[in-house]
Amino acid sequence: MVFEITKYMTIDAFEAFIRQPENSDMAYEFIGGEMVAVVSNNYCSQIAMLIGAFITLFVKQNQLGQVTGADGGYVVNGERYIPDVGYISKQRQPTPNHDAYNPQAPDLAVEVISPTDSPRTLMIKVSNYLASGTTVWIVYPDEREIHVHHPKQGVTLYTAKDTITAGELLPEFSLAVEDIFPDDEKKETPDDAK
Repeated sequence: MVFEITKYMTIDAFEAFIRQPENSDMAYEFIGGEMVAVVSNNYCSQIAMLIGAFITLFVKQNQLGQVTGADGGYVVNGERYIPDVGYISKQRQPTPNHDAYNPQAPDLAVEVISPTDSPRTLMIKVSNYLASGTTVWIVYPDEREIHVHHPKQGVTLYTAKDTITAGELLPEFSLAVEDIFPDDEKKETPDDAK
């Protein structure tokens, strides 16, 4: 029998590690006392970029705040996360932040699930995002779904046939969910086969 030993660390040890020059080319999150390397794949990255592009255009046109991509980190409930897309309003942060991890949690975090994401770390991240007042979009590429977790409101499920909105966070923003999934990856659902 083989046991995987998890080495927990303090936030100070994590901060010291990421400041070392030899670690500057990697992206790491601090989740539940563990350091986790941020790794994705091309398909998930493409989905994240599409979502980020739609949100960025809307935010820029309406001068609502700042949007970050998969290199923009945030301090979330004392931990360090790097969402695939993050949005923070101009009201909460009038000017861009230059820290590796913004000391404020985002208003909206988008996490595109890749094969390396574990259910444990995802559960921790969603819980901490919600505790910080962040709305979280969890994108499941294989299922072609987005699960939207709202602080104090529960979860809303969107499929590829739906249009997602962002409520008060991004008033009048809407996005057809099917538009974030590349055409060559469309899967036939049982209803489509009829």
